[in-house]
Amino acid sequence: MSGRKPKGSTRDKAALMNWIRRHSPTREELLANRFVRPFAHRVAHSHLWRFTRTSVPRGTALGLFVGLFFLIPGVQILGVALLALPFRANIPIGAAMTFLSNPLTTPFILAASVWVGSTLFGLHTNVSNLYILYDEGASLIEWWHWFTANAGTALLGGLAGLFVISLVSAIVGYVLAMLFWDNWIRLRWQRKLRRAREQRLQDSASDRAAG
Repeated sequence: MSGRKPKGSTRDKAALMNWIRRHSPTREELLANRFVRPFAHRVAHSHLWRFTRTSVPRGTALGLFVGLFFLIPGVQILGVALLALPFRANIPIGAAMTFLSNPLTTPFILAASVWVGSTLFGLHTNVSNLYILYDEGASLIEWWHWFTANAGTALLGGLAGLFVISLVSAIVGYVLAMLFWDNWIRLRWQRKLRRAREQRLQDSASDRAAG
C-alpha cells in the first residue's frame, strides 16, 4: 500500500482553511471597527496579517484567551488587536476565535467558570438562579448582571474559574493549531511534489513519443 494521505483529508483541511479565511475579518473591516479605529496605526502592520507557522497558533491562543476571559464583544476585538503586536499573533485568526464566546455559549461559559472556581479554589456560591435564568432564556445582559451581582465569593470564584478555562483553552488551542498547521504545510508540499513528479512523467512520456 502507498503512504499517501486520503484525498478526502486534504480536501477537508483545505476547506477548513478556506472557511477560516472567509469568516475572519479583513484588515479593512477590522480597522474600520469603532473600537479598533483609534489604534489603527498599531494593528496595521503587515506581519500581523500573515498566516505563518508561528503567527497562526499564537493568534488561536490569543483569540481563545481574550474571547473567553473578556465576554464583552467590543473588548474582545480590541484586546486581540492590541495584544497581537507584542505577541506577534495573527489578527484575523485571533478575531475569529473570539466568536466562540457568543450569546449562545456565554451561559455555559459562566456556569463552567463558577463550577471551576468552586471546585478548584473552594469559592462556593449559590447557583440556583443560574438554572432559572437558563430555563427562562435570559439575555446576555441578564446573565452578566447575575454574574456581577453575586459579589464576594461568587465574583471571585467566577473570575478565577474563567481565567483557568481561558488559559487551558488557549494552551490547547495553541497545540492543536500548531499540529494542524504543520500537517497542512506537509500536505501542501506533498501535493506540490506529486504534481511535479506527474508532470515529469508526462514530459518524459512525451519525449519518448516524439523520439
